[in-house]
Amino acid sequence: MKKQNTIKWFKPLFALIFVLGIGATVLVFSSEPENEESEIKEEVVTKANPVAKRELSEQMNILDSLNTLKEAYDVAILEKNTMSRELELERKNVENLMQLIKVSQNPTAAQIKIYRNQLLDLKNSLDTRVQEIKKLKFQNKNLLTEIESQNVVMYQQKAENDTLVSKQKKLESTLKDASKLSLSNFKVIALREKNSGKELETTKSKSTDKLKISFTINGNGVAKTGKRIYYVQVLDQKNTVLGDDKLIEFGNNKALVYSFIVAADFQGKSVNVYGILNANEDHFKKGTYFVNYFDKQEIMGSTSITLE
Repeated sequence: MKKQNTIKWFKPLFALIFVLGIGATVLVFSSEPENEESEIKEEVVTKANPVAKRELSEQMNILDSLNTLKEAYDVAILEKNTMSRELELERKNVENLMQLIKVSQNPTAAQIKIYRNQLLDLKNSLDTRVQEIKKLKFQNKNLLTEIESQNVVMYQQKAENDTLVSKQKKLESTLKDASKLSLSNFKVIALREKNSGKELETTKSKSTDKLKISFTINGNGVAKTGKRIYYVQVLDQKNTVLGDDKLIEFGNNKALVYSFIVAADFQGKSVNVYGILNANEDHFKKGTYFVNYFDKQEIMGSTSITLE
């Protein structure tokens, strides 16, 4: 009894296993990828038409070469030279040809020949451009070298000119200083004039009729000869300018109030000159009088006198 129950249970189990096995087999064979079908078809086509396989291979080789060529154009354009615009246009031609070949299906031998000729033309064009760029670089390098050499020469010339200008200025300054006249022997004396006209020196204020103010223009062989003008300024105890009491302006925002002018004819040698300041109605009063000597606005010396 027990054996019969076991047989009854085993038969349904065996049937189930058999059904699952058949289903798995069907699933395996039905799930083969479509690529296998494509490979089979391609193998059939290849076996049937070996020329088509060769042309397809040629098409892929041309595309690879065009891609390499495009990368070469990219590198050349990155250098940013005067031919960048032309290189960009030719790179565009490469891209257009690549696009044309990619959309071409089953190209004929004639088309492959055209593509290859166009590839060759583009390669030759790039080679030509590269040679032109190298030539331009070489010319630019030579030009830069020449410019640097000229800059060195110009710098040296400028340095020499600056040195000459500096020497010229120093020489002019030296000549100016050397040609400048100097004064010495500044003197002032009080004079009393007798009825006879004879003049006697005095120190008494009440006896003083005039002040004789003198100085010496020192000799100078390089100084300009001719008429020279000097201004004498006499100040009393109250710092009042005596004499003409005139104002002269020198055009450089400087002016001078002077008592009188002394003119001299300078001929290179020392010359003694003097001027006279006459007493006014009040005569000269007791005290010290200061005398300043000017060459234009520049003071050249000074002296003083005291009257009793």
